Amino acid sequence: MPNIVHVQYNQTGKSKSTNEFGMREMQARAFEARTAQYLLIKAPPASGKSRALMFIGLDKLVHQGLKKVIVAVPERSIGASFGKTELSKYGFFANWNPNPKYNLCTPEAIKVRLLLF
Repeated sequence: MPNIVHVQYNQTGKSKSTNEFGMREMQARAFEARTAQYLLIKAPPASGKSRALMFIGLDKLVHQGLKKVIVAVPERSIGASFGKTELSKYGFFANWNPNPKYNLCTPEAIKVRLLLF
């Protein structure tokens, strides 16, 4: 019986190098599609999917006229990776600086939600 769950990636080591904006190869490819209404990013764990979303989200806020970006994640641990991130020190035009008031992945937010229900 064939293993239909197994996924093999072509590992070249290039994914660790960055371009002039501080983006890995996969992030730069995702950023090229930043004007798309829907975008699916499939990549291995720890490949930079969260940061790719930050690059795209910031572009939509700064250059595409969106007023807000909502990031929904399936686990709180993934939500933790969307904290304040300095992207400009690597060459990007802005930093990811979300308002912690709206972060529903923190222990404080969970306590508040439990009190409301």
